Amino acid sequence: MPVYRLSQQAEEDIVRILARSERQFGTTARARYQALIGQALREVAADPARRGSKARPELGDLVRTYHLRHCASQAGDRRVANPRHLLLYRVIAPGVTGIGRILHDAMELSRHLPDDDGAP
Repeated sequence: MPVYRLSQQAEEDIVRILARSERQFGTTARARYQALIGQALREVAADPARRGSKARPELGDLVRTYHLRHCASQAGDRRVANPRHLLLYRVIAPGVTGIGRILHDAMELSRHLPDDDGAP
């Protein structure tokens, strides 16, 4: 069964994203965004090169990104209308995807690379 591992920075990103979401949009919106992030994590773990993901060799060996908008329709009644974050990840071992960061899509990715190069 494919799995993912979050770097410490990715864990901190999730906490920060969800706290901001709750402050700005409320508890229900936070829950929807949390479900969307979870869906995206499961999707890249199951198929790291899935449709919608993008190879990012300029960011490091085997690094890929996956925007949350690509799994928004999978969230059903918990749909997020305009997700603005993406996963920065790579396969770190057979069947194991390392999630290095979860970043806002307006950020300059090269300025926010994980300290551990994406391998939790």
